[in-house]
Amino acid sequence: MSDALTTDSAVAPDVFGAVVGQEQAVARLVAAAVDPVHAYLFLGQPGTGGYQAALGFGALVLADGLTDEGAERARRLALEAKHPDLVVIEAEGAALRVEEANEIIRAGQISPVEGSRKVIVVHGVDLIQEAAIGKLLKLIEEPPASTIFVLLAEDVPPEIITIASRCVTIEFGPVALPIIEAALVGEGVSPSRVKMAAAASGGDLARARLLANDDALAGRAELWVSLPSRLDGRGVTVWELVNQVRDGMDAAQEPLVARHEAELAELEARVEATGERGSGRSQLVARHKREIRRLRLDELRFGLATLSRVYRDRLIEADDRAAGKALEVIQRTAEQLVRNPNEPLLLQGLFLELE
Repeated sequence: MSDALTTDSAVAPDVFGAVVGQEQAVARLVAAAVDPVHAYLFLGQPGTGGYQAALGFGALVLADGLTDEGAERARRLALEAKHPDLVVIEAEGAALRVEEANEIIRAGQISPVEGSRKVIVVHGVDLIQEAAIGKLLKLIEEPPASTIFVLLAEDVPPEIITIASRCVTIEFGPVALPIIEAALVGEGVSPSRVKMAAAASGGDLARARLLANDDALAGRAELWVSLPSRLDGRGVTVWELVNQVRDGMDAAQEPLVARHEAELAELEARVEATGERGSGRSQLVARHKREIRRLRLDELRFGLATLSRVYRDRLIEADDRAAGKALEVIQRTAEQLVRNPNEPLLLQGLFLELE
């Protein structure tokens, strides 16, 4: 064990400061950084801290053995994803393709620039295309001696079970609501907004932060609550309500779009100032598309959960067979979300079946 890791007890809280409510995962990573294995799988939905933990883990690994000043610099650069020996790879489209797998292979084969180790962080391994699976598996099975892989995934579908079996799995569960509430309060969010934002977040701290600044959240919740009393079996009514729900989702998307525009502007300003090549614009745009898709799915889950509570309350008050049937329809609709369905058709089908 190096002096850098044993003598600085503040290292772990420092590098994992952005990882909230994941004490067990952080403790495992602090211990693992002493003598890391070749590959880790960070398992959890976006917003639970997996990516920030990957940067923190990389910070510990790349700072290990350095003097105080060198270690501080290595940690800072790693946490900003700017360390030359920390490589972050994201798909340019909806899934990791052969092109990205080849990029991972190339990055892994290049010797570290500054130290004896390199950390490669790969987003969305659970979305890898079939043609790229074999390439990534071979790399994980026969890794370069100096390279540590951190693979990020929401779950482990059958296609990547073999890859997952070659990794040490670190799980990041949904962040508990009291922890999310405490984090929002600590960031200065108004108490009147904290509970609703936390409840609608689904255990995703990043989404909770977005919702905490969303003036229309209460209105969207009220729209979903009002649906059972407004649905009358007529197609025109269904179409009007579908449009209202989607308009609300569009409005919910606006803060995220504003952040995306700021990130692109910052990237373009840096490119203009430095003339750097390979700026990562296509990866940034691809990530923005994934984040918007994720937000809209989260909004649908939030709406379906809100709607379910209305029908559950009806079922508790009386033996309401229609409410029981509605709950089955809502559950069936929620299960379809994993297939990234067409929004208008999904909502039309749901509203037509509800009573």
